[in-house]
Amino acid sequence: MKRLCIIPCGKKKIWDVQPDTGPVRAEDAYLSPFHQACERYAKTFFDEWVILSAKHGFLRPDDIVSENYDVTFGTGHPEIMTTEELRRRFCERGFSDIEELVMLGGKKYRSVLNTVTGEHQRISWPLSPYKGIGYMLQALNRAVKEKQEL
Repeated sequence: MKRLCIIPCGKKKIWDVQPDTGPVRAEDAYLSPFHQACERYAKTFFDEWVILSAKHGFLRPDDIVSENYDVTFGTGHPEIMTTEELRRRFCERGFSDIEELVMLGGKKYRSVLNTVTGEHQRISWPLSPYKGIGYMLQALNRAVKEKQEL
């Protein structure tokens, strides 16, 4: 069965540390500890994974992010990708054919994913039992270290 891991992007980006950096691959753009832990987890347990960005939608690791931005789902920011555009890109990239989606994110992503996924798709939320980012980080790091998927 084909699976896809979806990870959140994160506020801290490479341009916050190195402002002169030009466009970079998505997997190199996001620097927050939580994003990094999610990325390590995704690389450990999945053949295919994407980053979900409120501004850019679903990014493959080698997609290019051209510059810094600060756009978050649920904030009403004008640059948040519309539901229609998000759904279109999800389908264009072939993700609507994948049976199982694993989302490494909190509650704010439920409504976003529920609007783009199809009836036949199952979404799992392995971090939902953990209250707070610290516990989520510990669980992700432990899972990778012990090679034991959540």
